Amino acid sequence: AGKIFNRNTIQKDLRRIYGLGLFDDVRVSFAPGSDPAKVILQLNVIERKTANILAGGGISSTSGLFGSVSYNQLNIGGNAQKLGAEVQIGTRSDVLFDVNFTDPWIATDPNRTSYTANLFQRRSTSLVFDGGTNPGYIPGTTDIPRIRRQGGGITFSRPLNGDPFSDSAWRGSLGVQYQRVAIQDVGGGAIVPIDTRGGDLSFSKTGQDDLLMVQLGVTQDLRNSFTDPTQGTLLKLGLDQSVPVGLGNIFMTRARASFTNYTPVSLINFTPGSQALVFNIQGGTILGDLPPYEAFSLGGTSSVRGYEDGDVGSGRSYVQATAEYRFPLISIVGIGIFADYGTDLGTGSSVPGNPAGLRGKPGNGFGYGAGLRVNSPIGPIRIDYALNNRAETRIQFGIGERF
Repeated sequence: AGKIFNRNTIQKDLRRIYGLGLFDDVRVSFAPGSDPAKVILQLNVIERKTANILAGGGISSTSGLFGSVSYNQLNIGGNAQKLGAEVQIGTRSDVLFDVNFTDPWIATDPNRTSYTANLFQRRSTSLVFDGGTNPGYIPGTTDIPRIRRQGGGITFSRPLNGDPFSDSAWRGSLGVQYQRVAIQDVGGGAIVPIDTRGGDLSFSKTGQDDLLMVQLGVTQDLRNSFTDPTQGTLLKLGLDQSVPVGLGNIFMTRARASFTNYTPVSLINFTPGSQALVFNIQGGTILGDLPPYEAFSLGGTSSVRGYEDGDVGSGRSYVQATAEYRFPLISIVGIGIFADYGTDLGTGSSVPGNPAGLRGKPGNGFGYGAGLRVNSPIGPIRIDYALNNRAETRIQFGIGERF
């Protein structure tokens, strides 16, 4: 109140309001004040429907025939607190569920600290045990082992600039998570400790492990846009430390880093729109104990395109690099031209059971190609045509840009 109207200030205010995710539209208008030299600034908002219940079903290799129900509420008590819950029942698995609650700003905290707590029981295949030229299966079958994870955790996050009302380039998070991990057959009943090649599937050699992890993360975001960046950088650092408890008594340290650079260009001009050269390099390593299903997997639509998911390798360490040129084709369709490379740095054999070596995965790979980017309400839909250094070609799909 009392300040001279500034368009840049109101644009920042609008970004903060839209960032809550609670409004479909926000409009700025003026009304005359009692003083002819002053006006009243009005923000007219249209609130979004913040709760929904969805039901669905289908068939998958992990759960068989399944049905699911989910509930989401984005504005509990008018405080932008979020509650999500999903339950899935399948013919090939236990009852799967995921319940999570997020408070975006803990009351009385001056630093805009948020937290997310969740409980879950999930089941999936692991890329570590899948793929390759020499597959390994559950003994007596031709099925890939399933990974069931039961547990929960809590993660706190906050901006690191000290001013909760301004955008912060740096953000940190700290959390703790517990999981009971079990390697199962397709039916979801029997525990499977080894595969057909005699490789261990769990660290404890019983088919089950306990993982208690303390997780630290730091990001620096200097991009000019969250949704369609063309300039700036994005840095992500992560460190996970397990506490030895229960089955396996696992003591593991996992470090990861990723750096992405965006450079604006104007090379191909079919239609007006943003263009950028995007470069990403990332890597990670695991020290100490290593449950085989926690190894880094390489290959696939979010890694080295041109390979199936996990087909390049599974290692204790990895390095991966991507170069991509993005430009618009027509109003809602863009093009991405890319090249990817990934390597496990020769660490595949140091993973317990050597799952990559037994399955004939090469440990490094290169892929390149081009694809469409179709803007949709759920984000960009990626359709990529890629070739790899083995002269294989694939069409691969994804949702959202990788970086």
